[in-house]
Amino acid sequence: MTQNSRTEQKLAELNQPHPWSGINAYRSDPLIVDLTAGLHRSLREEFDSIGHYSTSPEAQELARMANESPPKLRTHGPRGERLDVVEFHPAWHALMRRSMSIGLHSSVWEGIPEAKGSEHKARATRFYLTAQLECGHLCPLTMTSASVAALMASPRVQKEWAPKILSRKYDSSNRPALQKSAITLGMGMTEKQGGTDVRANRSTAERVGEGIYRLSGHKWFMSAPMSDAFIMLAKTNEGIGCFLVPRLLEDGSANGLQFQRLKDKLGNRSNASSEVEFTDAFGYLLGEPGAGIRTILDMVTLTRLDCALASAGIMRASLAEAVHHCRGRSVFGKNLIDQPLMTRVLADMALDVAAATALAFRLADAFDRAAANPADAAYARVMTPVIKYWNCKIAPSLIYEAMECLGGNGYVEERPVARHYREAPVNAIWEGSGNVMALDVLRVLSRGKDLFDMVLAGFERDLGASGRKTIEVLRAAMALCETDEGAARLLVEQLALAAGAAELARLGAGKIADAFLETRLAGGWRSTYGMLDARFDASYIVDLLYPAAS
Repeated sequence: MTQNSRTEQKLAELNQPHPWSGINAYRSDPLIVDLTAGLHRSLREEFDSIGHYSTSPEAQELARMANESPPKLRTHGPRGERLDVVEFHPAWHALMRRSMSIGLHSSVWEGIPEAKGSEHKARATRFYLTAQLECGHLCPLTMTSASVAALMASPRVQKEWAPKILSRKYDSSNRPALQKSAITLGMGMTEKQGGTDVRANRSTAERVGEGIYRLSGHKWFMSAPMSDAFIMLAKTNEGIGCFLVPRLLEDGSANGLQFQRLKDKLGNRSNASSEVEFTDAFGYLLGEPGAGIRTILDMVTLTRLDCALASAGIMRASLAEAVHHCRGRSVFGKNLIDQPLMTRVLADMALDVAAATALAFRLADAFDRAAANPADAAYARVMTPVIKYWNCKIAPSLIYEAMECLGGNGYVEERPVARHYREAPVNAIWEGSGNVMALDVLRVLSRGKDLFDMVLAGFERDLGASGRKTIEVLRAAMALCETDEGAARLLVEQLALAAGAAELARLGAGKIADAFLETRLAGGWRSTYGMLDARFDASYIVDLLYPAAS
């Protein structure tokens, strides 16, 4: 008998399933395999490789070490000189090196022939699978990828900086950006007094040359402070402007940025988030001097997709581990997964994870097709805040429920689910909290009802016999919001549920779509999982979406 066989036998005697690792996150996910079936074979082979890596014991160990050894800020050196550098554990650098090698920061913009017309969807798959491994290091990669949208507002700046952004050769050296093999970009929007209200920003930008400004002020949250440059907002004479601010000048000296401290965060612990003050920091203007919010929103829209994808990914990983545990643990004479109450809890959660995943990928599809298809452009505009809202909102409670399925085994730091649980809230808060997303939906409603008409027409078509009544409910919620701003979350929630049901139906998910539709759209108020009744085959739902490992 081999060592592995003896270990498995001992675990079985102790009624403990073997650890959830080495189970390919791509192959074991029928929905994601189906969603990517139409992509080029070379891409699907790449996804298979990422899926294998993400759940490997070696990669999971890197994730553990990166989160148990958070970054440290060194403001000064031994002679009292300013350093303003953040030191990361080697595991962080290993994760960054791997994720940059697969283009999480660049692939949308590279023009890869095999991904032509599906750039966002292909990257979404990579991102979704990698989120199941570790989310903290994805923060700078998200911002770097999205930053290109802001740089496009100034072609001259884009031409100079884009080649470094698109390089897949990770370079963690503390050198000027354009002297490195590859760079990452961060973002600075939030200030103490304003928070979400960026028009209240007090940081200032003074013009000193053609497209060149000097910035002074502070940022209350600036993530990934070791990025090579930052997209920042500051007040000009014409209004709020958007700027690219290098961290170091060309001679290697600091560009006026002084980091005050790193945030002690609930989750996202492998990643550094900082408070920063800056004086006469040199920056490039992106777009028009008074159009900074519009310019940075092009970047923010892309980061919201990543929030939805990451939330779907960590929900999938948490529930997959819970299902695996329930298949391998016996209680009261049966495997946990065969206990009726547990089966229904798992199936109920599986419906939400399926809908969240389908919605995130539908949004990526819309981004790919928006330029050529008005219906997809409408979907991208209306549904980005809706999907970001719903995916991120349901993640903490769903991951907690998955943790409960493992019992005490889930409430320990040895399990990835503890890290997923701490990570979940940040996606709802980052890049626009729930109320901000709801207000964004109202903004579209007030200015572009025709966009809603196109989106609702798609829902009605995909929902078939249930479509007309669902659309009536949505239109009633829209009408209410026109006179009652406080009802916006009602509309957003209903839009998300209708969209999830419609997308599952469009994908041909059959019984999965029917169960989601009836329990979410036709059901009453529900605050916990496990509310499926006997009409729905809970075992079928779990086995279909979470097949047993062969």
